[in-house]
This record gives sequence, structure tokens and C-alpha cells, in this order.
Amino acid sequence: MLYIISGASRSGKTTIAKRVANHKQIPYLSIDWLMMGFTNGIPEYGIHDKLFPDEIAERMWKFLKAMLESMIYVEEDCVIEGEAILPELIIQLQKKYPDKLTICFLGYTEVGIENKLAEIRKYGNDENDWLAARPDDYINDHTKNMIDFSRKIESSCRKYGLPYFDTSDGLMDSLDRAMRYLVR
Repeated sequence: MLYIISGASRSGKTTIAKRVANHKQIPYLSIDWLMMGFTNGIPEYGIHDKLFPDEIAERMWKFLKAMLESMIYVEEDCVIEGEAILPELIIQLQKKYPDKLTICFLGYTEVGIENKLAEIRKYGNDENDWLAARPDDYINDHTKNMIDFSRKIESSCRKYGLPYFDTSDGLMDSLDRAMRYLVR
């Protein structure tokens, strides 16, 4: 089984992915690691960390789709998370392999900018956290972009019948609901 968790930056994807991986005792793969491999290893492919998530998803889709199908073929269980999967793309695989994928999306459509800044400051204290060291104005701008992205994701999830968990209010409660859905 592949557990696919996608959505907006700072919506809790990594937190829930690590929880699912630990619960299921299976590997975890961040699409961000792959994207940074493209960014730093083969920049000529035009996939890099300065693009918006939907652009990264579109550019990486052929690669990700082939990788996911290979993992399904060899029956490899794994939790895969990252922004670079869109509902309108992953639905192809969901329809083709309905018993091999469990998918959910996370986002925040109604979060207050100041509340999100406080949440990022509270939970983003890891020295490897790329956003935590940024100034408040940068984080606020990033949050506004991710609210817009969350709205697109939520709309696409509704269109394709994929589960969407909004973490605007009560991040940990929303992640608990997503966890229950994923490991059901």
C-alpha cells in the first residue's frame, strides 16, 4: 500500500507522514528530497524549489507516476508526502489501482495570517527548517500563497472525490482525523 499525503506547505504533511510510517512500520519518502535532487543535481530539467507547488507537480508528474507505478508493481509499502502531487494528477493512479493507494490532502483555507505565523514559530524550531529562520514578512507572504494553493487543492479534491483535511483551526485535531483516515 502507498500512503500519499499532499497539500500546502506547513499544513502538517510531514508530521502525519512520519506518524503513519511509524504506525505501519514502513518507509517514508519526502517528495521534497526528490525535488531538491532535481534542483541541485540536474537543474537543466527545470524543476527547482523556487517554483510554485503546482508547477513542480506538473513538471515532476511523469517521473513520480512512473516511480509510484513501479512501487505498486513490486508491492512496496511506503508513505510518500510532499506538495508536488495534485488531485487532478493522482486521481489517474487512484482509478487504476484503487486498492493500492490511500490518498489525502491537507491545507488551510481560512487560517489567520498572524495565527499561522505563531504556529510556524511554535512548531518550526528545527534547525533544518527552511522557513523558520525567515523574517515574519516572508512567512506571511508564503502563508498567503499557501492559502490560495489550499483553496485550489480543496476545490480539486471536491471535484475528484479525494479526502481533504483543513488544518486552519486545530492543526493537531485535523492531523488526528487524517491519521485515522489513512490507517483505517
